[in-house]
Amino acid sequence: MPPAIPLATYRLQLTADVDFDKAAAVVPYLKALGITHLYASPVMKARKGSTHGYDTVDHSQFNPELGGEAGFARLSEALRTHDLGLIIDFVPNHVGVHFADNPWWLDVLEWGPTSPHAAAFDIDWDLLPHRARGGVLLPILGSSYGEALERGDIELRYDADEGSFSAWYFEHRLPIAPERYGELLRLIVKEADAAETEAGKRLLSLAARYTGLRRPNRKEAPAFKAELKDISGGADIIAHGLAAYRAAKDRPAQTLALHHLLERQHYKLGHWRLASSDINYRRFFDVNGLAGLRVEDASTFAATHRLVKQLVADGRLQGIRLDHIDGLRDPAQYCQRLHRLVRDAQGNAKPFYTVIEKILCEHERLPHFAGVQGTTGYEWMNAITQVLVDPKGLEALDETWRQISNRPPRLAPYVKDAKRRVLETLLTSEFTVLTRLLARIANGHYSTRDFSADSLRQALELYVLHFPVYRTYLTTAAPIAHDRKLIDDTIARARAEWFATDEGIFDFLRDALTMDLLKPGRPPHSAPRVRRFALKVQQFTGPMMAKSLEDTAFYQFHRLLALNEVGGDPASHGLAIPAFHEAMKARAKEWPHGMTATATHDTKRGEDARARITALGEIPGEWGSAVARWKVLNAEHLALRGNLRAPSATFEYMLYQTLLGAWPLQGLTDASFVERIQAYALKAAREGKEETSWLNPHEAYESGVKSYIEKILDPAVSAEFLESLETLARRIALLGTLNSLSQLTLKAMLPGVPDFYQGTEFWDLSLVDPDNRRPVDFSARYVALALLDNPDWSGLIKTWPDGQLKLAWIRYLLKLRNALPDVFAHGDYQPLEVRGAHADHVIAFARRRDRDAVIVVVGRLFAPFTQAGREWPVSESLDATVDITGYAAPGLAGNELPVARVFRDFPAAVLEARTTSVIRPPRQRVGA
Repeated sequence: MPPAIPLATYRLQLTADVDFDKAAAVVPYLKALGITHLYASPVMKARKGSTHGYDTVDHSQFNPELGGEAGFARLSEALRTHDLGLIIDFVPNHVGVHFADNPWWLDVLEWGPTSPHAAAFDIDWDLLPHRARGGVLLPILGSSYGEALERGDIELRYDADEGSFSAWYFEHRLPIAPERYGELLRLIVKEADAAETEAGKRLLSLAARYTGLRRPNRKEAPAFKAELKDISGGADIIAHGLAAYRAAKDRPAQTLALHHLLERQHYKLGHWRLASSDINYRRFFDVNGLAGLRVEDASTFAATHRLVKQLVADGRLQGIRLDHIDGLRDPAQYCQRLHRLVRDAQGNAKPFYTVIEKILCEHERLPHFAGVQGTTGYEWMNAITQVLVDPKGLEALDETWRQISNRPPRLAPYVKDAKRRVLETLLTSEFTVLTRLLARIANGHYSTRDFSADSLRQALELYVLHFPVYRTYLTTAAPIAHDRKLIDDTIARARAEWFATDEGIFDFLRDALTMDLLKPGRPPHSAPRVRRFALKVQQFTGPMMAKSLEDTAFYQFHRLLALNEVGGDPASHGLAIPAFHEAMKARAKEWPHGMTATATHDTKRGEDARARITALGEIPGEWGSAVARWKVLNAEHLALRGNLRAPSATFEYMLYQTLLGAWPLQGLTDASFVERIQAYALKAAREGKEETSWLNPHEAYESGVKSYIEKILDPAVSAEFLESLETLARRIALLGTLNSLSQLTLKAMLPGVPDFYQGTEFWDLSLVDPDNRRPVDFSARYVALALLDNPDWSGLIKTWPDGQLKLAWIRYLLKLRNALPDVFAHGDYQPLEVRGAHADHVIAFARRRDRDAVIVVVGRLFAPFTQAGREWPVSESLDATVDITGYAAPGLAGNELPVARVFRDFPAAVLEARTTSVIRPPRQRVGA
């Protein structure tokens, strides 16, 4: 059996091209590498052609494109044979909607609020303007509703196999409400001139049963549809009579008939741009095709987790990664329910591995949730990057960025501006729902009714603009002290920026957010509305921060791109070694089993590309001079028309960093690299929302950027620039490689579970998705691994560009983790003192349990020992020793470990050791 707590996980992105059988074929390789758990992307049925699986449409079955239940069984058998566990990525927050493949969503469209699945979706049915009946907005049209109607893009069809009617907009199915079948059939029979036929009479008789009914009995619908499809000749009459609803510009009567029919449905069709202002269902961020699930509803939770429970009971699932935990109404309640489900399914108290995708901002602590071992590791990825970056170089880069951007090197103004932009565009609808609810609460009592809707909106906007993290974790009970302080502090910052008359509006807002409005002795307000408001605000601030920080400000603030990672601080001044040690000591006590990631499917760039860019902080002067020269060399390729400059000065600076991070080790050999950079630049420009955006693309700017990249990467046009770039790229690649090996060593040896993203066993110079989801050649990796049984480290160093050095080091580190599982699963973390002139270039610590220990020594800031990246480091020049008092290791004597001796030609050392006295740190908790 695999260990309950993984020793190492491997993230595999499943698609139709990499299905369950392809995954099963990779299992022997993962076992040989030292992986203990396969960590798979979502396996439940997703939208056809999905490249990621996060658009689940049915939680109750395996994805048929991945091989369905039979394919999953074969993968399970392969994992069992090789003694590997399985962790799946699970999506509790949302499902894929629209199109024609989500049975719950289609049922809601057909039956509206009376659908048994309506409770599963967070829909504000009564918010659609200018409409007599409630409904859900469907922003699926590529043009205005009128244009789509008159062009005939919306077509009414009859499904003879089901006996049902649906409108179709290309691939989107829009079921017709059964209460409209009566009028439908009468007009269809009339159009077909079939009233006197036997089939026509039966159709009219059936229609009469629904005449005047506002809400037909759902139980009668199956029989009604069955009778309809069984009418002999009925399908032919319907096929002919549907012409009465065949809309076209030159058929006004038919267009009006279809319009009137659609207006009487439980939905309203609209242009996709309406989503930003009028959408009335909770989405995943601003993605219209992903509707939020209400897993707080007990029946919804049970239905969506039935397959998970069965897999746990069958012993085929050993862990789960919970996607977007911050989107849930009550994450604590959800985790408690999941913990009980797993316990009941297992029938014992055996540990089950659960981690959450949770982005922690700087200095934010993770709340304790039942059964959760930690996060997926973004905070530790950023800690590793920040301890490897040169803080002195960051000071110089601050000035470079100030000159290029003409703005101070502070992130906060970028985030605040981005939040305003997002509030005005992407998430206007969600914000409007909150402000209307807040105004309704205020209007519910005479003491607060004079707060105008506009003033409340402005106050709430200031609160959102100043809210510093992703969310609070209030429940229906009173807020914990941490969340109350966070709300109070944010209210204080918002109030300080308020220039109108206060008159208690911020006190009211604070009391609504904390639900203090409901305390005994307070003026009575609607308890359901207050709770709904407070909890919905929490679901809003997470997407708000994500879209503003990760998907906007990160693409505007380019001082050093290595720091622009999910959960990171682009304005960071680095992490001192003592602070790094303190963070890891705390982690060993509090979250020893969370993941440690250095690359994921969501990172902004590959782990080794990031390590390269980190090295720019070690040569800031040379970097600044190179950029100045490149700007002159490439000025002629800029697109300059009026006020247009493509790319902008800041975007150009970002491109140069991107090129160095992703530059092929073999040099520029084919057009694919140019195409990758162009695709990345388009996404980065639109995400940045400065000169162009997804909502309003600026074609001239985007064309200028594309042309600029093509020209500067064309050897026939930009030979001098490319020669200069490649010269610096070679040096940065070497420094980046050394950083990468240090990064890898830290990931594998620190407290936590190291996670390896697919393909990163060789150098990972990927860009943001979808570039980081390119196919992986596992056969090449398997062949290379087979040749590394006894690695020749000096030979691997000489050929380091081929990536086999990294692969060999991963295998070495994972072998050690497997050989000493208790040290890494339950051992403590002890910083080791480093002395000498170069002590600041070394991170040293020990992992220990009982008498077993591992001493880890890792290098950083390699420029002084490599002639700024011109040669592999020479360890003899390194003046540093590690105090190893209390440890004994083969071949070592005394209490001092010379770093130059253990590094030799390698930038890290890992030594098995024994403690000279028994050390038994308290066994850490496995989940809360």
